[in-house]
Amino acid sequence: GNNKEELRQTAQKLQKTFKKIDWLSDKDLHQLLKKTYKSRITELKLQLKEPLKEIEQDVHELRRDAILDVAAQCFADRSFAAATMKDIADACGTSKARLYHYYPSKEAILFDLLDRYTLRLLALVGEVEAQAQRERLNERDAMHELVRAFLREYEHSATRHVALLGDTKFLGGDGDDAQRELILRRQRDLVAAFTRFIGRAYPLASNESSGTAITMMLFGMINWTFTWLRPDGAMRYTDFAELVVGMLEHGLGGWPQPART
Repeated sequence: GNNKEELRQTAQKLQKTFKKIDWLSDKDLHQLLKKTYKSRITELKLQLKEPLKEIEQDVHELRRDAILDVAAQCFADRSFAAATMKDIADACGTSKARLYHYYPSKEAILFDLLDRYTLRLLALVGEVEAQAQRERLNERDAMHELVRAFLREYEHSATRHVALLGDTKFLGGDGDDAQRELILRRQRDLVAAFTRFIGRAYPLASNESSGTAITMMLFGMINWTFTWLRPDGAMRYTDFAELVVGMLEHGLGGWPQPART
């Protein structure tokens, strides 16, 4: 019953609309349609404006990510000092003019690369802390997960890591040291975070006088893997992570107990 009534009412409305249109001249009908659809098109454009803007921003960001990947490889292959914007543009398969649309200089590329990479490493620390709390890991297991997480990251970020260790000194070439200081401060924060993890995991070995030294020993083991450890080599990064965990556990874990008096 209700459906029939709705259909009847709709039919009446259409009938009235067509009757009205029938009285219009071609010119008036054209103007009516133009006005109606112009209003509708404007409405659609407004509805699509924000989503399209977000898509453009996403595409822009993806292109910047791609540029950073290529630039990191250029810096690793040629050195930062020797690499030019033309080298990076050629490697990207684009022009220098288009590259300048995204970055004003290779120093700007280097800072963005190191800015993102150090934030990623600091985020890893937070992720492991959250994992440890979620899974109720003891302090040693949490320390071991931190080592595994960093080596997983290093496996896929070798060229960025080369830049972090060797090219940070090139930041601030225009006399503004703020960018370099920011990256150095984050590196110090990473050292402090590892020192805390080690101290909680191996309190007998790591103390106020030895904590930083032990942390730097650990970084000495894992930070230079890009020079010798290859993803397609005889040893995988995951295998090496377990070696490092074993060194920690059987080295620091077997630290002699303090003498009892």
